[in-house]
Amino acid sequence: MSSRRPFAAASVVLVSALALASCASTPAAESEQPTSEAEATSVTIEDNNGSHTIDLPLTSVVATDNRTFETLDSWGIELTAAAVSLMPSTISYTEDDSIIDLGSHREPDLESVVAVEPDLIINGQRFAQYHDDFTTYAPDALVLELDPRDGEPFDEELKRQTLVLGEIFGKQDEAKELTDALDEAIARVKDAYDDGETVMAVTTSGGEIGYIAPTVGRTLGPVFDFAELTPALEVSDATDDHQGDDIAVEAIADSNPDWILVMDRDAAVAADDPSYSPAADILENSEALAGVTAVSEGNIVYMPADTYTNEGIQTYTEFLNAFADALEARS
Repeated sequence: MSSRRPFAAASVVLVSALALASCASTPAAESEQPTSEAEATSVTIEDNNGSHTIDLPLTSVVATDNRTFETLDSWGIELTAAAVSLMPSTISYTEDDSIIDLGSHREPDLESVVAVEPDLIINGQRFAQYHDDFTTYAPDALVLELDPRDGEPFDEELKRQTLVLGEIFGKQDEAKELTDALDEAIARVKDAYDDGETVMAVTTSGGEIGYIAPTVGRTLGPVFDFAELTPALEVSDATDDHQGDDIAVEAIADSNPDWILVMDRDAAVAADDPSYSPAADILENSEALAGVTAVSEGNIVYMPADTYTNEGIQTYTEFLNAFADALEARS
């Protein structure tokens, strides 16, 4: 038995040495593992024009779609050029002098995109008409189009846009949080809203009230569909004009809506103008509307001040939660 003890002792020493060697080699082994999925070399997505494979990492990103600015900003995405002139002051890109300003859709400086040699141009909304120009000036870039498509549920299109951007920038969790928040806000409105109550949507600009038609009207029109609201008034030949459709204030009064939803267009583009008239003053001080249920009972809900130059998923989520707050407070 004594002749086996040295072997047993040596075995213990050898096992211990191997264990220590294994522990010592673990960090090196981990450092040699292949890169994670978050460090992928490409991503395949689908936009309004089909399927595209984008090489990663992106070195130059351009953005012209107002609906995406707040999302990109909140994710810390660096831009080399953008439609800065169209951004609300609530977006931090407006304070970044390194970003080349491509101007507004009315006076665009499209040629300047050449200087930044973009990999990706997130195009849409007011700049949608310039898709082909961008492909000419930046032939190596993907011109991504994620505008809400006609005939598709608007809320689902906002979520689609957000989720695709999340895939591109590795922000899938953050994108899911935004889409979940929108779903929750819509659910709150539906739960608190009585479909026996009628709703009117309007925009104000230049001291005037414009009618926003259900479904087709600018910004608030789609809310009637996905929140399942009962219109107080429906007119023929309604449009998506940015100032709404011309309608007599008496027609609004005659429809006697229980709720009025409002986009103050000038709050986003002319709030510093001495002649600016806030929507609240126009509506709540109108003698013609004084007897309207929505006015007399304080059932007027205003969209965020930067809505007209934002209109992204966060804008709708904030507004819908404000509407839900108002509905729940009265019940």
